[in-house]
Amino acid sequence: MSEDHGHSPQDVAARLSSSQQNSYLKDMIYGGIDGAVTTFAIVAGVKGAGLSHSIIVALGLANIIADGFSMAASNYSGTKAELDDRKRIIKIEERHIKHHRDGELEELRQILELRGLTGDVLTKATDAISRSKDKWINLMLTDEYGLPRDPPNPVRAALSTFGAFMVAGSVPLIPFVFGVPAAFQISVFATLLTFFLIGTGKSRWSLAKWWWSGAETLTIGAIAALLAYGVGGLFHP
Repeated sequence: MSEDHGHSPQDVAARLSSSQQNSYLKDMIYGGIDGAVTTFAIVAGVKGAGLSHSIIVALGLANIIADGFSMAASNYSGTKAELDDRKRIIKIEERHIKHHRDGELEELRQILELRGLTGDVLTKATDAISRSKDKWINLMLTDEYGLPRDPPNPVRAALSTFGAFMVAGSVPLIPFVFGVPAAFQISVFATLLTFFLIGTGKSRWSLAKWWWSGAETLTIGAIAALLAYGVGGLFHP
């Protein structure tokens, strides 16, 4: 039976150290899927309407730049709001510790008790954690407010979304940019393959089989493409 990870002191230390870094997997998957879907929707819609390849390229490039920037900016604003709320809560807890220390100590004690500590161990743990204001507040952030242990990084979150959007969103356009024969058919295949690869990639962080995760993402993208192509066909001359 293969192990998920090592359990030597060095392995544990390295794993705990790396886990302190925020993961931007969600931002990349979100940006990648949306980039591929929206760009291919434009390709399929314009193609369904029977318009020229130059229009596909122009609208597709405009979508990659404008929509990609819009998504990144939205993600930055949302993540920044989460960070600002975290800072607000920290200020509240600092004020409570300063002016209502006994009540905050009781809150800390009950949190640790819910984690399974009792008796002298509970008393000593409460005393030890309360000696460090930062560790005390960090525990309150996770157990009282349900916040992640580490603060988010709005810039990295935005860049992760924008980068994934640009890469995945460019895939449906490449055959039209280079003017290859059967550009639309190649675009369809390349885009569906991109959906599948994104799905198989995210299966690494889930319990789903790689082929199931890939098929699930592929289905979502295919439905969006069919809808766009069908709407575009309504305007075909």
